[in-house]
Amino acid sequence: MARHRSRWMDAEMDALAELSRDFFGKECAPHEERWAQQQHIDREVWLRAGELGLLCPSIPEEYGGGGGDFRHDAVIAIEQVRALAPSFGGPVHSTIIAHYLAGYGTDEQKKTWLPKLASGEIVAAIAMTEPGTGSDLQAIRTTATVQGEEYVVNGAKTFISNGFLADLVLVVAKTNEAGGAGGLSLIAVETSREGFRRGRNLHKIGQHGQDTCELFFDEVRVPRANLIGEAENMGFIQLMQQLAQERLIIAVTAMATMEKTVELTLEYTKERSAFGKPIFAFQNTKFTLAECDTAVTVGWSFLDECIEKHVTGDLDIPTAAKAKLWLSEQQNILADRCLQLFGGYGYMAEYPIARIFTDSRIQKIYGGTNEIMKEIIARGL
Repeated sequence: MARHRSRWMDAEMDALAELSRDFFGKECAPHEERWAQQQHIDREVWLRAGELGLLCPSIPEEYGGGGGDFRHDAVIAIEQVRALAPSFGGPVHSTIIAHYLAGYGTDEQKKTWLPKLASGEIVAAIAMTEPGTGSDLQAIRTTATVQGEEYVVNGAKTFISNGFLADLVLVVAKTNEAGGAGGLSLIAVETSREGFRRGRNLHKIGQHGQDTCELFFDEVRVPRANLIGEAENMGFIQLMQQLAQERLIIAVTAMATMEKTVELTLEYTKERSAFGKPIFAFQNTKFTLAECDTAVTVGWSFLDECIEKHVTGDLDIPTAAKAKLWLSEQQNILADRCLQLFGGYGYMAEYPIARIFTDSRIQKIYGGTNEIMKEIIARGL
C-alpha cells in the first residue's frame, strides 16, 4: 500500500518528514512499552526533539521556532503516527500552546518562553477542563484574583495532557466572576511556584504513555505580567480563535491513523492464513479493506484542502469542526473494522492494531466533543 504524499508537500517537507521518521523510529517507538508502564515519556526526549528542530516548527525564527507554517506541524504529526510512537506530546506543546503565546503574548513573554519551548527546556500544557465542566468552558470555576501586582490563582484542573512533565501551564481562569464566558482569561503559571501541585497521573483506556494528570492551584501567586493578552477577560475569544488549529491537528492525527490502520491490516491479512488460504483472499476481507481504503483516499483529499485553506487563512471554524468530527469518527470505524480482521490477535495488547483501537477513542472527545462539533457546524446551516 503506497503511503499518501500530500499535494502541499515539497522538498523541504520531505526532508522534515525523513528527520521526523528517524527521530520517532529510533528515539520513541522502541520505548513505547516502557513509557506506557510509567505513564509518561522520558524528559530527555523533549530536549532531543528540540535539538533536532522538531518543536515549534511554525513559530517565528526570532522566537526560536522553525519559521514555518501549519504544514510543518502536520508533517511531524503524520510521521509520529506512522512510526507507531503515540506518547510524545509534541502536537499539544508546539501546535497548540506555543501559538497562544505567539498569537497573544507580549514581546517579553514570547522572548522569555518560546525559545525554551522550541529547545525542549520547557514542556508546556494548557489547563482548560475541570472536574464537572467537560466542554462547558463557561462553567469554569478556577479564579485568578488581582492582589497588588499579582494574580492569585485558585482551582483544580483535570485531564491535562503533558501535565506530569509540564514546566509552564496556560490556565483558563475567571478574572471576572460576573462575566460568564466573557470573564475568562489565560494566565501563565510556572509549575515551580508555591501552591502548585500535581495530582495523580490518570489511568486511561488508551494513550498509556502520554502523561495526563490533575493539577491543583492553591493560592498560587504569579505576576500580573503573566496574563496572556493585552487585557483581561479575552480568554474565551482567544480559545475560540485557536481551537480551529487544535481541531485540525486532531484531524491530521486521525487521518494518519486511518492510513496506518489499513496498512497494518493489509500486511496481516496477506501473511496470515485460514482454511488453507490467506485471509485477504476471502471476499469479506477484500470488501472491508476496499471500503476502508476508499475512506482513506476521501479523507486525505478533504484534509489536504483544509490544510491548504488554513495556511492561507481561509479555513473557517465550521469546516475545521467538520474535519475533526468526520475524520475522528472514521478513525474509530476503521480501527474497529480492521481489528476484527485480526481475529483474536487483534485483542492482544502487543499488536499495534489493539493500541490503535484504544488510543483512537479519545479523538472523539478532546478538542471539544464531537457533539460540540455538530453544534458548531449546525450554527452555520
